[in-house]
Amino acid sequence: MQPRSTVAAPALPPFDYTVFGGTGDLALRKLLPALYLRDKAGQVADGSRIIGVSRSPLSPSDYRAKAEQAILQHVHADERDIALIARFLERLDYVPVDATSDDGWRDLAERLENPPAQRAGAVRIFYLATSPGLFGPICDQLRAFGLATADSRVVLEKPIGRDLASAQEINDQVGAVFSEQQIYRIDHYLGKETVQNLLALRFGNSLFEPLWNANHIDHVQITVAETVGVEERGGYYDQSGALRDMVQNHLLQLVCLVGMECPISLAQESVRDEKLKVLRSLKPIGADEIGGCTVRGQYRAGAVAGGAVPGYLDEPGIPAGSGTETFVALKLEIDNWRWAGVPFYLRSGKRLPAKMSEIVIQFRPIRHSIFPQAAGELQANRLIVRLQPDESIRLHLMTKEPGPGGMRLRPAALNLSFAQTFGGRFPDAYERLLMDVVRGNSTLFMRRDEVEAAWQWAEPIIDGWAARHEMPKPYIAGTWGPSQSIALIERDGRTWHDDEIPSAAF
Repeated sequence: MQPRSTVAAPALPPFDYTVFGGTGDLALRKLLPALYLRDKAGQVADGSRIIGVSRSPLSPSDYRAKAEQAILQHVHADERDIALIARFLERLDYVPVDATSDDGWRDLAERLENPPAQRAGAVRIFYLATSPGLFGPICDQLRAFGLATADSRVVLEKPIGRDLASAQEINDQVGAVFSEQQIYRIDHYLGKETVQNLLALRFGNSLFEPLWNANHIDHVQITVAETVGVEERGGYYDQSGALRDMVQNHLLQLVCLVGMECPISLAQESVRDEKLKVLRSLKPIGADEIGGCTVRGQYRAGAVAGGAVPGYLDEPGIPAGSGTETFVALKLEIDNWRWAGVPFYLRSGKRLPAKMSEIVIQFRPIRHSIFPQAAGELQANRLIVRLQPDESIRLHLMTKEPGPGGMRLRPAALNLSFAQTFGGRFPDAYERLLMDVVRGNSTLFMRRDEVEAAWQWAEPIIDGWAARHEMPKPYIAGTWGPSQSIALIERDGRTWHDDEIPSAAF
């Protein structure tokens, strides 16, 4: 096994990370643990502060206790260090603030305007881990109380709106306070190590780039599957659904990285320019194509990982008779020179058999076989990029089975397992992206025109569903979605790649 580099990550300037929604699930489950792990790695400079903000009437010590509990719960035992946790907790502060009124804002301003010593070149960041309806009001208050300086940065969690009009309204409201260069629209999927490796795979290897087109690729599959249901998010999720929650952002961003042309460099605008071209090249799915190119599903009671689970309509906060989809499958096309005629099959859902995210590049079969029929069936090559769990890149090839007695062919895989090849743990997506904001590197964040282009493509699908007045197709929890999703791909003579479900999912 080849050891990972032991070179320490470079230290960054000191910062103030003010987290609105600081007592919420995202902050406690993801943001605070990620910042602790970056502190442990030596990337948090002395004098840096993390300030939690919410309406909850907590004291700073109360908030530190919440943060400590979150770190102990969500950080792996091997990464917990009592002394380092104590040091991290000293960086935390808390201010009760009502985003919709003036309550607490002067207290927050006093905290930010009275920083600790040793803070030359400090960066001021506002992370809005709130509902998108509060993005505009919070930014207005930041401006009213003089907190939105020319050097400030603001991070917006997805979703940016629920349709094109609301996304444009939010972008206008935030853009009235911050310049586009100060706005970081986060999609944590873009921070995953394997996702970024798509750039290295495609543009750092002469083996793949000449074949990365319609002449050699038959189709592409992208699956993002979850075993969980709506959990505590029933009220939010029922107003969103799988297409708004996952496809419009996460999956379309993966489509962009698979489908984009080679940027002139890795400079942030070069990469984002190429992603935007893909979004603008997506072939619209018209009203007459909704039935053939899309499938909506909703889970019913079943079993996942050996345990019984309720149906969507029995989950807390879900209204009776809800028509919100918990599963979606799509067939889309990138209508340009490189990809014309190559279908991209996307699916995402809750209460599926495994928690997994992967991209499958299915190459075309060879044009002519020289092997006798007795040698075995020839299978087309396929490249599988697994994003989670067990991050890996696998290339499936045909090879001769060892031994005498003639030519016997069978498929085999070249497997690049990140854990086996590089060892150790890798920073998770939020760790990377939180520090990229401090660096001022927006390459892995969505630009305004990207967000709006994605909504422009997705909104007609939502409208088409509404016009059909059809309920989502039912599927039993613990299965791969409704049978119609299988028909979506098999009517084209293809099939979903379900034959290598990761054991870690069970």
